[in-house]
Amino acid sequence: MTWARRAVPAVAAAVAALAARDLIQRDHALLRNFPVLGRARYLLEAIGPELRQYIVAGNNEERPFTRDQRRWVYASAKQENNYFGFGTDNDIEFTPGYPIIKHRTFGRAVPPSSPTAGHDVRLPCAKVLGAARGRARAFRPESVVNISGMSFGSLSGNAITALNKGAALAGCLQNTGEGGLSPYHRNGGDLVFQLGTAYFGCRDEHGRFSLDRLKDLVAGAPVKALEIKLSQGAKPSLGGLLPGAKVSAEIAATRGIPAGQDCVSPSRHAEFSDCDSLLDWVELLAAETGLPVGIKSAVGDLSFWQELAGLMRDTGRGVDFVTVDGGEGGTGAAPLIFTDSVSLPFQQGFSRVYKVFAEHDLHEQVVFVGSGKLGLPDNAIVAFALGCDMVNVGREAMLSIGCIQAQKCHTDTCPTGVATQNAWLARGLDPTLKSVRAANYLGTLRRDLTKVAEACGVEHPGLIGTDAVEILDGRTGSTPLHEVYGYRPHWGLPSPADQKEIIRLMTPEAPRGSSAPPSATAVG
Repeated sequence: MTWARRAVPAVAAAVAALAARDLIQRDHALLRNFPVLGRARYLLEAIGPELRQYIVAGNNEERPFTRDQRRWVYASAKQENNYFGFGTDNDIEFTPGYPIIKHRTFGRAVPPSSPTAGHDVRLPCAKVLGAARGRARAFRPESVVNISGMSFGSLSGNAITALNKGAALAGCLQNTGEGGLSPYHRNGGDLVFQLGTAYFGCRDEHGRFSLDRLKDLVAGAPVKALEIKLSQGAKPSLGGLLPGAKVSAEIAATRGIPAGQDCVSPSRHAEFSDCDSLLDWVELLAAETGLPVGIKSAVGDLSFWQELAGLMRDTGRGVDFVTVDGGEGGTGAAPLIFTDSVSLPFQQGFSRVYKVFAEHDLHEQVVFVGSGKLGLPDNAIVAFALGCDMVNVGREAMLSIGCIQAQKCHTDTCPTGVATQNAWLARGLDPTLKSVRAANYLGTLRRDLTKVAEACGVEHPGLIGTDAVEILDGRTGSTPLHEVYGYRPHWGLPSPADQKEIIRLMTPEAPRGSSAPPSATAVG
């Protein structure tokens, strides 16, 4: 009994000390928000493979991101070992639609042998954004991997700060999302400013679009391009409602709306009503700001894209880039029917849009951006082969800064402080630490894309053709990617001039050692 009396205070003191340590540390947002209790999550994570193997689920059964996919992102963000041993546990032989990337024994680009090769790779876009249409502020994006549009209000200020600082460290672009350009977006990262249906951040006191306010905004921030959001994969053709209780003074100031009042985002734009007036508005924005201007959309009825491409070919007006969001995209909360069944998945939607532009001989003049689970190397490689020039990452970037796929984004109770406006929960996310992890993840993805491109015999993922990918249709058959989606030869690649320039940019001045020195009797 005496021993027990002494043990209780000792255990209590140990728990209190552990709680204090959890509250003070900054490595794990979950522990800062839920001291001691949060450690149960890490315990379950540690023994998770064993539990799933015998009791719950396999490494590839969880959704929307499998355990293997999340483990790869987490390890990449922390610069831990992100390799996998003992071969694949994917059911390749019996999974129709599984992509296989075909390496080359001999190729133009020779992979370097250094263990650290590619860690600091520079991977610019193969096209110059805005050059085809002569925009005054055309530029070549420094990174083919960039951060998708996720608004302040949907994500916490700390999360936006972490992503923006991470973008600066990684040398990539961050899309503001339609919620406006907040103070948290001003931490060194270059921006793509998104114009949604409510024109947040560039609207007048009556909620109408204000060109003057847009010009003032982009003049005072590192905005490199404008993106007109028509729809997104998670909720195509839907507007949105931010309840008044969530409209804080910060959000109100960022969006240009009254604090404490319900904020409604319409389902359609007021500045244009068809493709013709859309192109007029695109040209107005480009002329007044000098910036490249593009559109973002999920893919449904193709008549919109056919009309748009026809007008671009016939009138000389046009968008500088097109962001295609797959129906599997998910950074926006939406009714289940929309998340599950409205708008085409990325590969089907993108390939149809690309074919429309290619048939109008416009595919080399437009920069194509893909989004929708493209922050994983295998998905991204297929996207590049189909004709993407860049990919945007959303949920994968969230994972890199601490998201645990709790799927509480729409409840304001995100336990890691990523997708919430709850000040207590948001405080758990340390932007300085998490920004480094975001940059690590982005850099690792670029490294893997480069290594796969070199394995395919080319210098850059944008030069991977559709002939480098086959789609399995079962154990005994497969179909080349260009046949699956009806591509013609050379579709999916930049123009010859752009190919030549990106090869020059990606080719080092001095040859890289890639093999042992040849013997005196070597042939060729």
